[in-house]
Amino acid sequence: MMAMKASFHLINKLVVENLKHRPVRTLLSALAIGVQVTMVLTLVGVSQGVLQDSARRSKAVGADIMVRAPGSSIIGGSVNYPEKVLKLIATFPHVKLTTGTLVVPAGGLLSYVTGIDLPSFSAMSGGFRYLKGGPFRDPYDVIIDEVYAREQHLHINDTLHLLNKQWRVCGIVEPGKLARVMMRIDVLRELSSTGSNQITVGYVKLDDPANTQETIAYIKQKLGPYRLDSMADLASLYSVSSIPILSNFIDIIIALAVLIGFLVVFLSMYTAVLERTREIGVLKALGASPAYVLNVLMRETTLLAIIGSILGILLTYGTRWLIQAFVPSMPQLIVYDWWPIAAAIALAGAWLGAAYPGLKAARQQVIEALSYE
Repeated sequence: MMAMKASFHLINKLVVENLKHRPVRTLLSALAIGVQVTMVLTLVGVSQGVLQDSARRSKAVGADIMVRAPGSSIIGGSVNYPEKVLKLIATFPHVKLTTGTLVVPAGGLLSYVTGIDLPSFSAMSGGFRYLKGGPFRDPYDVIIDEVYAREQHLHINDTLHLLNKQWRVCGIVEPGKLARVMMRIDVLRELSSTGSNQITVGYVKLDDPANTQETIAYIKQKLGPYRLDSMADLASLYSVSSIPILSNFIDIIIALAVLIGFLVVFLSMYTAVLERTREIGVLKALGASPAYVLNVLMRETTLLAIIGSILGILLTYGTRWLIQAFVPSMPQLIVYDWWPIAAAIALAGAWLGAAYPGLKAARQQVIEALSYE
């Protein structure tokens, strides 16, 4: 047992000394692994942050039920339906208030504008808290939240170019309610050619939230395949797993991260094996088995992956600061539950990258290794 412990101690010391002997290469390899960890954690953090923020702003509308068209997505909501459907729902039992919104792409990734009927929206939600300015006065007035105003450097009465039109910023409101850019729904319908009386999302407020499931069942019975969700279920709706496109995109990024880790470690360890050919020959001449040599190289790889993972986790705090400073409308969460997952991804890529160089070193013949120049 004592001999085994001494052997393990010797191997670990050899691993550390090998990495310290080439500090620049060790640092660059660990940093490259850290970048792949940061890439995964930042993408997941931004995805979850944006979805969580969207869910929170939808809940702030004050509704109990969200009504969407069949086949619509929770993100973007590009499928519209007639507003008369919502007006019919307004006549159903337990329904107290309804209001509809029209969501239209405004160009750019995840960039949308939202058309609202301000009186009915205010009646349901309690209205906006205006930090500057006030509600719509003219057809081409627009209300923006404080985060969007800060990001775009906008002030009251500034001009905003959207949908090939010039809009006047009439109000800047406290963030956290519905959307970041809002305009009159009737004007947005005309500009977007969606047709009159179309909406994207309908919100329903009940006389008592306890009647939510009963009302959802009643609406489904009367209207058929419309998508009805209680606002209490928004957390599960606004999740990465519930959006196939986003989930697939993250899988692709993870695959790229593994590839990066594989290439970085492969190049690093392959070069290290070539440089240490004579050293490996000496170890074998002293009685080291192929398994011993392979063990040393794989331990080096594992230590590199651990150092890189720690660096990558620390770097995510830097990316969050940068995003908050330059793109505040795209919040990034620190996803603690993904730390071990990202580290495991980095370790898997590193092990794959070290496999061939390690086997090459283990199979070297003693005489050939000692005669290597």
